[in-house]
Amino acid sequence: MPKIDFGGVIEEVITSEEFSLDKAREVLKNETIVILGYGVQGPGQALNLKDNGFNVIVGQREGGQSWNRAVADGFVPGKTLLPIEEAARKGTILQYLLSDAGQVSTWPTIKACLNEGDALYFSHGFSIVYKEQTKIIPPKNVDVILVAPKGSGMNVRRNFLDGSGINSSYAVHQDFTGKAKERTIALGIAIGSGYLFPTTFQNEVYSDLTGERGVLMGCLAGTMEAQYNVLRKNGHSPSEAFNETVEELTQSLIRLVAENGMDWMFSNCSTTAQRGALDWAPIFRDAVAPVFDKLYKSVKTGKETKRVLDTNSAPDYRKKLQVELDVIKNSEMWKAGEAVRRLRPENRKK
Repeated sequence: MPKIDFGGVIEEVITSEEFSLDKAREVLKNETIVILGYGVQGPGQALNLKDNGFNVIVGQREGGQSWNRAVADGFVPGKTLLPIEEAARKGTILQYLLSDAGQVSTWPTIKACLNEGDALYFSHGFSIVYKEQTKIIPPKNVDVILVAPKGSGMNVRRNFLDGSGINSSYAVHQDFTGKAKERTIALGIAIGSGYLFPTTFQNEVYSDLTGERGVLMGCLAGTMEAQYNVLRKNGHSPSEAFNETVEELTQSLIRLVAENGMDWMFSNCSTTAQRGALDWAPIFRDAVAPVFDKLYKSVKTGKETKRVLDTNSAPDYRKKLQVELDVIKNSEMWKAGEAVRRLRPENRKK
């Protein structure tokens, strides 16, 4: 496997050049892969596996929205789409892709479906790392493995369809068969990963929970709102405030960062923008560093997971969630964003 220099730190990565799709097919040729849950990660991974020629069954609660979505995606009730327990009993690899709260509630059922030599697969280290809270402790006679795509389930599918793939981390928590790592890498290639890099269940969940609450979602949303509000408070129009806060970032600058890095993006902006960004970046870094320290501690101690399990397990969770999402949707900032998106050239043509 190639060794790559990540800023002075040498890491091993795995691509389809070293571990081909044909090799993955050979490794998994006698496996029945069951996707448990068809919500966020389930559809992308299931469809990619199916398109790559693997034996895939979806397990989902019968008759609900996700069940109907699986039918629309081509899975056949009674054959490749079954109720969760029935599907689990047929699998040799159980991809446990229900929500974290859903995994807790279904675990006694799923545990009873595991046979010696099966593989229990996760795309998040949550349930295993926080076992004191989740009570998910796999039997000793199965492999416990992880492939964690570094993106939403929607992008797992989108990137597969455009041929780019999405990067994933992988880990082996328990190797009963002696083939757990080979199974894991084969599955990572099979779901269409761009490349795979090693981690542990603990490191995956600590970094993932920090990232979601931080730069990727929570920090991003909060920082955007703060800048938008400052601009509006100082007399700028909603259109101007949104364009300077969100639209230019998402439609222009972040693409330059993705292409060649932050320094390259800086070097391809005006000298005025360069100077301001270079001067203010360390100020923002130092201001938010204590917040990130607090966040990481909250993740590591299990405070964040307790909050997730307590709130997501409540019977009225989805109703309350929708109220919170509607507050964002109906705010002036995101109403302005809706108008700006309608004005994009590709949308005006529709």
